[in-house]
Amino acid sequence: MVALSVIGRYQIEKLTGPRKNVFERTCATSIETYLSNRNTDIMRVLITHNNFPAQFRHIAEYLGRMPGNQIVFATKTPREEWVIDGVNKVVFQPDGQTPEQVQPLARNFEDGVRHGVGMLRLCQGLKDKGFIPDVILGHSGWGQTMFMRDVFPDTPFIGYFEWYYGSGSPETTFDKRTRGPGELAQLRMRNSAILHDLTSCRVGVTPTGWQRAQFPPEFHPKLIQAHDGINTQYFAPAEGGKLPIEQLDLPDTDLTGAKELLTYCSRGLEPYRGFPQFYEALPAILDERPDCHVLIVGEDRVCYSAKLPDGQSYKKMMQEKIKVDEKRVHFTGPLPYGTYKQVLQASSAHVYLSWPFVLSWSFLEAMSCGCIIVGSNTEPVREVLRHRENGLLTDFNSPEKIAKTAIFALTNQAKLTDLRRNARQTILDKYCLSKCLPVHLNILTQAAKDGPNRFKNTVKS
Repeated sequence: MVALSVIGRYQIEKLTGPRKNVFERTCATSIETYLSNRNTDIMRVLITHNNFPAQFRHIAEYLGRMPGNQIVFATKTPREEWVIDGVNKVVFQPDGQTPEQVQPLARNFEDGVRHGVGMLRLCQGLKDKGFIPDVILGHSGWGQTMFMRDVFPDTPFIGYFEWYYGSGSPETTFDKRTRGPGELAQLRMRNSAILHDLTSCRVGVTPTGWQRAQFPPEFHPKLIQAHDGINTQYFAPAEGGKLPIEQLDLPDTDLTGAKELLTYCSRGLEPYRGFPQFYEALPAILDERPDCHVLIVGEDRVCYSAKLPDGQSYKKMMQEKIKVDEKRVHFTGPLPYGTYKQVLQASSAHVYLSWPFVLSWSFLEAMSCGCIIVGSNTEPVREVLRHRENGLLTDFNSPEKIAKTAIFALTNQAKLTDLRRNARQTILDKYCLSKCLPVHLNILTQAAKDGPNRFKNTVKS
């Protein structure tokens, strides 16, 4: 294992200790049998993601638990408070600064090259210390994975691919805004690092069929559809059904008089997740359901959408535009996992809206908790949600229809128990961690066994 040391500017931290949160311990029980029955050779695995641990949380957790494995996780955001047993966290830095005079179309690629050079130096440092991985697992898009195989040419690289940008894709055309050639060229350039990885990877993984479909058809034989997995033992309905509202422990949130909870959860309050349309729907919902309170979970920031000028935020913009009963609309900010789960368990109806883009974990976690889902009638949502079978579809672009569907869900809760049950069953059948994680582990172990030989693309998506 890599000891505590410094390689150039890159600090390597040896992570040990018993610090696991309840979520991780619960995850462990859901796949304990799989791991105990698994006859796997010892592996040296290099994992990289700009964030730690992000989509690779479960993979790192279980590879780290296998005796004898050597797992190194290279990241740009170390999160010192987060420890995964058996995993050595390696912190890298992009090389230098992006020049002021760089050609605008090259700026994104320049940033990717800087990430790639930073990771290249880190990999060389690991190699000099004797760590040569049997397999590399890396998130593609930022560029840090571009040059790893120049240091480890005989090591198979498994790429994790979330999105491919297209000038005529549903994501780009969804807002019906005309884009000039320069903007479309920028979209094309955003794929530069991704294309490098598509050609150099042994095989790629993408979480949903919708996301896989965005990639050029010539790469489809390399791409396996395999979701990260939802821990259905943790994200489950409360005992006895819906969690009573009075049992919710939300700091600085007065739910006095609330008999119904309409919930909305997103990392950022932004257009890509339908926040403006949702907020505009609230007056009609609150007028029709006088005992309803609204919980909005997430940060006042942008993750995917265009930023507003002069430091404006979409939250402030909508609060100025739409007047609601502020005593019944509560912004909780980001929440700890346990509290977030309780919000889902107490939800009377849960609204999830998304552009035709990457599908959110929160949507699947809400389904796993048995929420009545009001989901946007957009491609990524329709892949999972079937109208009036495991949820309700509504028009993303119509606050009136969002309000109407949410009011229907709140009014008919007692009649919609099948939707709750079917929503959870969908996750159990297709997205449960105990089914998804073995797929990822098998891909890694097969690639490690194959070594430098070409990966046989026999795994069907």
